Amino acid sequence: MDKLSHRYIPLTDQDKQDMLDTIGAKSINELFGDVPSDILLNRDLGIASGEAETTLLKRLNKVASKNITKETHTSFLGAGVYDHYAPSVVDAMISRSEFYTAYTPYQPEISQGELQAIFEFQTLICELTNMDVANSSMYDGMTSFAEACILAYSHTKKNKIVVSKGLHYQALQVLNTYAKTREEFEVVEIDLDGTITDLEKLEQAVDDNTAAVAVQYPNFFGSIEDLEKIQSFIEGKKALFIVYANPLALGLLTPPGSFGADIVVGDTQPFGIPAQFGGPHCGYFATTKKLMRKVPGRLVGQTQDDEGNRGFVLTLQAREQHIRRDKATSNICSNQALNALASSIAMSALGKQGVYDIAVQNFEHANYAKQAFKEAGFNVLEGTSFNEFVVEFNKSITEVNKALAEEEIIGGFDLSVVSNEFENHMLIAVTELRTKDEIDTFVKKAGEINGK
Repeated sequence: MDKLSHRYIPLTDQDKQDMLDTIGAKSINELFGDVPSDILLNRDLGIASGEAETTLLKRLNKVASKNITKETHTSFLGAGVYDHYAPSVVDAMISRSEFYTAYTPYQPEISQGELQAIFEFQTLICELTNMDVANSSMYDGMTSFAEACILAYSHTKKNKIVVSKGLHYQALQVLNTYAKTREEFEVVEIDLDGTITDLEKLEQAVDDNTAAVAVQYPNFFGSIEDLEKIQSFIEGKKALFIVYANPLALGLLTPPGSFGADIVVGDTQPFGIPAQFGGPHCGYFATTKKLMRKVPGRLVGQTQDDEGNRGFVLTLQAREQHIRRDKATSNICSNQALNALASSIAMSALGKQGVYDIAVQNFEHANYAKQAFKEAGFNVLEGTSFNEFVVEFNKSITEVNKALAEEEIIGGFDLSVVSNEFENHMLIAVTELRTKDEIDTFVKKAGEINGK
């Protein structure tokens, strides 16, 4: 038998037989003999027979070429996943085998490079958010957000979370799923006033039973919330202030830590992580010092070895493996180390000035596009925009996006998915990569489609 014909199968028939002989089983089926026969599938799987590799690759490439991607089209789609510049050094570094294949760094003596990279990620996140402590990353921004709310419940011993409907609708879905685990948990969603949180309603909702108030910055609709004012509603109430923030925007906007935020979470996808059809991402989680021992996942700390050299170790792993179960935090500990590394490299390569410059370009390009839509006769919703804004059309966004795709443009996000109030409304993202020509063409084509 040609060895290459089964290149991805690690065991030969002989290997399998030797293993069965050692165990004392006659066949693989015998190993699964305790599975009731009535639940076993009693037919072949509906899978076509094998194909030669060259033929298969040809067919798969043909299928893949039907994808509409940012490589083939100009993208104005954001809504949590953005098309940003990633320095080429990112891919070069994370492709190195020592990073690419690294596992959880349980053994510090052989994981110093990995631990140092994560330590630097934590440092960069603290600097961006102006917070004291950051963990070594989480699955994505939404998980981080839900975990922040769970932390608030347990820390304050209160049962109500007041959240703005300006948060990413999927983050709210994740939170509501988490909240279902305990009957006493209550999630109160505050309506919007235009494209920002209705501050009057928010203030009324905050009471002595509020564990936390949570907002997004800039919010899902691209508008910038008044964090200072929101924080003033919490003062004296012993509730935590949670901010879900776009880390790139923090290159320009005042960080949440400066407004008294207790927990800042978000997703580092804007830094060095490609869109990749929506994942995987890397969630960050930053807090004040007083909440340090309640942070989910793990932290990397700096220490010294016997000879006084700087070294790094996993520290404050507040999981049930390490401490009493009733005191443990969430066991979401599979940090996104590779993606966190990508973000760290991107942030380091850009530097403080670079992050600021790119953030400014996002702001300027978006506001140029926003003005262009207004001049083209569109109704553009009010609000201070960082890199996203909302535009109303005369027809369904599905229809508009279909027509735009034919013009080699990926349109914005269909907001009717979030709420019926936003029927025929599109959330448009304009990043530093969009040129003036691309924006002008987009506005022109959108106007033509809208007028038909």
